[in-house]
Amino acid sequence: MLGNLFKNWRRKKDGTTAIEFSLMFIPYLILSLGIIELSVMYSAASLLEGATGSAARLIRTGQIQKSGADPEVMFRDALCSYATVLINCGDAVVEVQQLASFADFAAAGPQYDADGNVVSAGVDPGGSNDRVLIRVSYRYNMMTPFVGPLLSGPGGSTLFISTIVLQTEPYEFEGNV
Repeated sequence: MLGNLFKNWRRKKDGTTAIEFSLMFIPYLILSLGIIELSVMYSAASLLEGATGSAARLIRTGQIQKSGADPEVMFRDALCSYATVLINCGDAVVEVQQLASFADFAAAGPQYDADGNVVSAGVDPGGSNDRVLIRVSYRYNMMTPFVGPLLSGPGGSTLFISTIVLQTEPYEFEGNV
């Protein structure tokens, strides 16, 4: 009688699907959340790049230089009006430096503090026909507590840096009227 009970128990397959699902659920969940986390992270990086390019146009065309307003505030306002989602614009570090030549870009690397955050060297948009380095950095915090550290590191965040080197247009000219 006891032998028949074990024989019948081995033949039953009622819980097989539930056991297989329970074994595959956690890896599937981690993989799915990782894909979503990476997608949002790369979207935020792309958004920062687009916002930097949009705000850099104000420096390239001389609008910031000719406005008379605080260049950092005007640049940050342009940056924040573009990057309204996924990026807390108040946490972005803005740095604008004049360069003597395009070759000076290599020597103008970012400076970091003890925590690995970029330290701004200030905002100097230059003048007409100047070469300008524009750097915006943002520390993106991961959304998921158990997938984020796998993708970013011990702090659960990733540093994005968007850099543009350009020559401003010759906006100070006297036209023949």
